[in-house]
Amino acid sequence: MGGYVVTVEFRLKPGAFERFRKLIVENARASVRDEPGCRQFDVVTPQGDTDRVILYEIYDDAAAFDAHKKTPHFAAFDRDSAPLVAAKVVTLGKLEYAGADG
Repeated sequence: MGGYVVTVEFRLKPGAFERFRKLIVENARASVRDEPGCRQFDVVTPQGDTDRVILYEIYDDAAAFDAHKKTPHFAAFDRDSAPLVAAKVVTLGKLEYAGADG
């Protein structure tokens, strides 16, 4: 199984949600579609908190995540979303079990 897991929690500036949402969904779609090492890229908005967005990403390994950070779609997202973000926390980890494995 295995996998390299990246979670990112964004705190957005007030009123930035709709613009940020568009940017992150474009980035997530391109990542899954265009990056062979990107297995999953989920975008989550916690109930009742539109100034917070959580990402849950799974890559084959750290090299695949490093490749993700060098793509044009990531560079565009990073550049265009920076003014919308108040804070960001990135957590890296190893996938130990995926419930879909049965």
